[in-house]
Amino acid sequence: MDPAELVDLTRALRAQLQRHVAAGSWAAPGGATARPAHVPVEIEPEVMRPAAAMHPAAIALEPEPAPAAESGLRRSLPQIRADLGECTRCKLHTTRRSIVFGVGDPLAPLMFVGEAPGEQEDKRGEPFVGPAGELLDKMIEAMGWSRSTVYIANTTKCRPPGNRNPEPDELAKCMPFLNAQIDAIGPRIIVAMGRPASNQLLERDAPISSLRGRFHDRRGIKVMPTFHPAYLLREPDRKRDAWSDLKLVMAELARLGITPPGTPRG
Repeated sequence: MDPAELVDLTRALRAQLQRHVAAGSWAAPGGATARPAHVPVEIEPEVMRPAAAMHPAAIALEPEPAPAAESGLRRSLPQIRADLGECTRCKLHTTRRSIVFGVGDPLAPLMFVGEAPGEQEDKRGEPFVGPAGELLDKMIEAMGWSRSTVYIANTTKCRPPGNRNPEPDELAKCMPFLNAQIDAIGPRIIVAMGRPASNQLLERDAPISSLRGRFHDRRGIKVMPTFHPAYLLREPDRKRDAWSDLKLVMAELARLGITPPGTPRG
């Protein structure tokens, strides 16, 4: 057998065995299996050993981690937090006080995502607990929800020094954990607060003025970009625009048959 063909065949077998592992089955399905025309029928026994004869402990597979959404195995929020650990993956760990993981209902249909934690969040280890957090709580309550019935998170889990914007290498290390949180929660709608969070979630570079006011798709999840509560504290005249965005979210949740636990204020 040509060495290249043997490598291809081995990879195909490994992928098939990994699917058996994921499914919890150790018997190969019966019936003919389609194969490329160039693969010969005469296969060495040690390569094509039936899966039924192989004990799980005897299978040595190279680690090929896949995102939870692709592998079909979703981690829970406690598992994701355990994987994060006392993270030292980027330089932010040298200046932080706390890891700010997230808070709220782990099965919430509505999720809010901001950029990076600030000083108060760093002190308490919880997102949006300063003045901007107080405004966010009022916005959420006006929608008929509460901090405990939605989920709130940030694109990075540690506060950048001086509240500067997270740098690309920091986001690259932290975004996989936010993506895993989104996979675990499975929200129907994400409200992205501010330009940085909106651009990170939508993988683009655009001003918030061109993004807000309409839904965007993120891997099948609707995303509504809007102004960050901290910006609204500085520019209170834009609260009307932010409320307009949130009313679109409320209407879409209603269309999906999702009723808020409280009473919206209009």
